[in-house]
Amino acid sequence: MKAIIERKMYDTETADLVASDDYWDGRNTTRNGRNRYLYKTKKGNFFAHHVTHWQGELDSINPLDKDEAIDLFESLPEKSMDYKEAFGIDPEEA
Repeated sequence: MKAIIERKMYDTETADLVASDDYWDGRNTTRNGRNRYLYKTKKGNFFAHHVTHWQGELDSINPLDKDEAIDLFESLPEKSMDYKEAFGIDPEEA
């Protein structure tokens, strides 16, 4: 999916997948008909791709700042990158 938002192109084909809630449960990969994906562009910008399988709803792309991306990363169960690879820093010690 591609979207131009505030004069910037966000493209799921050219960005790197960071994390998602898409996993195979033996029957399908959707979670209640919807999935969320976190992407990182080649320039280091983050965006969320929301995919729906429900009639009357549309897929969407939302740009995220780094803090929003980290919050989404922490909530998504399937990681394609580790924290440092995605955000360039190690998480803080608890």
